[in-house]
Amino acid sequence: MAALLKKIGKSVFELPKDEGMKVKGVVFIDDAMAASAETLDAVRQLKNVAYLPGVKGFVAAMPDIHYGYGFPIGGVAATEVNNGVISPGGVGYDINCGVRAIRTNLVMKEVKSKLEELLVEIYRNVPAGVGSKGTLMLSKKDEKKVAELGAAWAVENGRGVKPDLENCENSGRLRNADYTAVSQRARERGREQLGTLGAGNHFLEICYVKELFQKDAALGFGINKDQVFIFVHTGSRGFGYQICDDYLKKMREKKAFTLPDPQLSSIYIGDSLGEQYIGAMKAAANYAWANRQIITSIIRNSFENVLGLSWEKLGMSVLYDVSHNIARFEQHLIDGSKLKLCVHRKGATRAFPKGHKEIPENYRNFGQPVLIPGDMGRGSYILKGEPGSLLKSFGTTCHGAGRVLSRKKAAKIAEGRNIKRELGDRGILVLSNARRTLMEEMPEAYKNVSTIVNIVEENGLASKVAKLVPLGVIKG
Repeated sequence: MAALLKKIGKSVFELPKDEGMKVKGVVFIDDAMAASAETLDAVRQLKNVAYLPGVKGFVAAMPDIHYGYGFPIGGVAATEVNNGVISPGGVGYDINCGVRAIRTNLVMKEVKSKLEELLVEIYRNVPAGVGSKGTLMLSKKDEKKVAELGAAWAVENGRGVKPDLENCENSGRLRNADYTAVSQRARERGREQLGTLGAGNHFLEICYVKELFQKDAALGFGINKDQVFIFVHTGSRGFGYQICDDYLKKMREKKAFTLPDPQLSSIYIGDSLGEQYIGAMKAAANYAWANRQIITSIIRNSFENVLGLSWEKLGMSVLYDVSHNIARFEQHLIDGSKLKLCVHRKGATRAFPKGHKEIPENYRNFGQPVLIPGDMGRGSYILKGEPGSLLKSFGTTCHGAGRVLSRKKAAKIAEGRNIKRELGDRGILVLSNARRTLMEEMPEAYKNVSTIVNIVEENGLASKVAKLVPLGVIKG
């Protein structure tokens, strides 16, 4: 590792520029991570990203970095709009995989006795698992509207209220989505999956606020000690997966240029194929926001059914909704000049500081809320964006704990163990339709999320507002 990385701070390393690399790399990790072979594999991927045509400034990796498809998960890269490329591998297969946090006015003691009933009701109503199908039967006209309007389509159809949209990144919609750029196969895969959770690391969690770090920001975000929250982590399901797969194949066939890794297949933003991918990617992002909005509606109904009060009386409002697999067009400073760039965030979360115009007005005096889920056993964090993110990471921070074991390795280590019972012994109720998923997603499969958020805080990318601890978890 020493030959690859140069330590330049307490928890930040430089990946020096060499022949072929157009920019240097910046890696926010601690010494233990820097000594890890798994980290080294992911850093080599980051090095390959620095070969992309039109890449500007630097490429960056967050402390939850681990090996991914083409780009490392936890990777950030910005390319010029005029002479740069867009890379599906830099967005990820699960386009607009993201997290939504839903507040309640309940406290932990009020929910504890009803926890199992609440989880079972939600589990019954939110389909989870590989290939899970929802109950919405969309017309072809509505399929197109979902892709174009995102979460707004769900709200217009009685699945939410206007403030839900105001508390989403981009108001839950990327404009100029192009449904005509979406293949028939992708449309078919997305047709029956709205309102579903999916499998793998996707989850739905009932948790409570264990600790507050910044009382002013917590008050501004509507967060109180012992308050119950619901976290939803899911994305664009088979719809986004198929779009990514379709365009990777087209870009490989076109062979516009040579890169160190074929998984980095990319296309110039101004190329007709690039424009088509961007339009289709936006459609998938909108689908994901609609999906999380519909799941929010189902959760609200489930709480109403169990607790006998309206969701409004239960205070079930959206704190925020973030994407951590997406490419966006943003302005950033490069060598003192403002440039319009295509910022790829793959397993990385936007973290704009206070005053930024992209932050909803009600949070603008504090900084963007940043939602960082951990694992099933150790909890999650709510952060706020800090000024250092604009200088050091194109306004970006981590997205979670980051895997330390592959799914295969985790399942092997968990062989013979009852992960559900182990978590139950710690007071965490887990529902899943697949024992294998719990083995693959056991807490030890992930880095400690507290270590991750401490590193981004040390580097001024984001700062801790609250820590939340799980009560009950639903996995696919």
